[in-house]
Amino acid sequence: MPRWILLITLTAAGTFLLELADVDAAALFAGLVVAAVLAIAGCAPRATAAPNPDDTDTPDTPIVPRPVFLSAQGVLGVFIGTMADPDILSGLGSSWFPVLVMGLGTLVLSVAGGTLLGLHKQVDTLTGALALVAGGASGLVALTRELGGDERMVAVIQYLRVALVTVTIPIISSWVFGASSAPVSAAGPGLVDQAWGLLLLAVCIGIGAPLGRRLHLPAAGLLGPMALTTVAELTGIAANAEVSPVLLAVAYAVIGWQAGLGFTMPRLRAIGRVLPLAVVLIVGIGVGCAALGVLLSVWTHESMFDCYLATTPGGIYAVLAAATAAGGNVAFVVAAQILRVLLMLFVAPFAARWAARRMST
Repeated sequence: MPRWILLITLTAAGTFLLELADVDAAALFAGLVVAAVLAIAGCAPRATAAPNPDDTDTPDTPIVPRPVFLSAQGVLGVFIGTMADPDILSGLGSSWFPVLVMGLGTLVLSVAGGTLLGLHKQVDTLTGALALVAGGASGLVALTRELGGDERMVAVIQYLRVALVTVTIPIISSWVFGASSAPVSAAGPGLVDQAWGLLLLAVCIGIGAPLGRRLHLPAAGLLGPMALTTVAELTGIAANAEVSPVLLAVAYAVIGWQAGLGFTMPRLRAIGRVLPLAVVLIVGIGVGCAALGVLLSVWTHESMFDCYLATTPGGIYAVLAAATAAGGNVAFVVAAQILRVLLMLFVAPFAARWAARRMST
């Protein structure tokens, strides 16, 4: 119990500090880093069956109780599903099809990059594909173990991608397009919306997760509730229901712990050997997405700047800040980004499995 108290306390403190710095999914990142440091230092909660510390390939026994982890997956799935707001997605107007095509192009680039990463001796193809999917980092970390991948590798590379994209957006916006960026503050959901959110959580997790397993969805604990919530949003049933920020932070922390508690020094060194190739591939995917932005601008006649922001492989808050500060078509950019995230999370698990099967034959 003292180890769990230490983990929870340090994660809460890390989350507070990261939120002051406007880090996306701060609790997940804090949980991941704190759990990893404690695990390597030998101060973290332990699984009943300890893994071999020298084995970097065999999945270890999950330390976070499975019901807790599945609940965290469900909360995150419902939160992502609420992003499918019809009012926001209507910002695409008649450009929805070109944006969808470019989103699929981003997925192809991601899976191709992941397949190349899977050629590294420290990475299997499934893990490589999930690690380089351009969108929904928190969701991808949450479902990786369920698919049989290495969630530690996916977590580190996904957040490296998010960091690189977030840092480069204001630089490219300023140097290439002469635009400036400004911080964007969003008001939290009201108490009434959060109360409806609790009902939405209960229904979508209670029905979506078992239904997802019955339909043999990969990572049914996340994708089942996410699919059901998306339908509820698009049909208007969900109304103004919002997931409580406190519940979401707890879910993020649990998902971060699940990945972080499995770290050992051999695994950390193995990930370190992969990072140079991962950085090259992340940059390559970013360049490819910029080219897709050019094509999108030609197709839709939206400005080159808006289409660059609409096709960036992540960093949605940095994108929103840049679009708002520059007076761009914010509705178009945000709707395109949300459609990309939903597309990645719904399709990427199947695409990653397909790529892994192709490489194994």
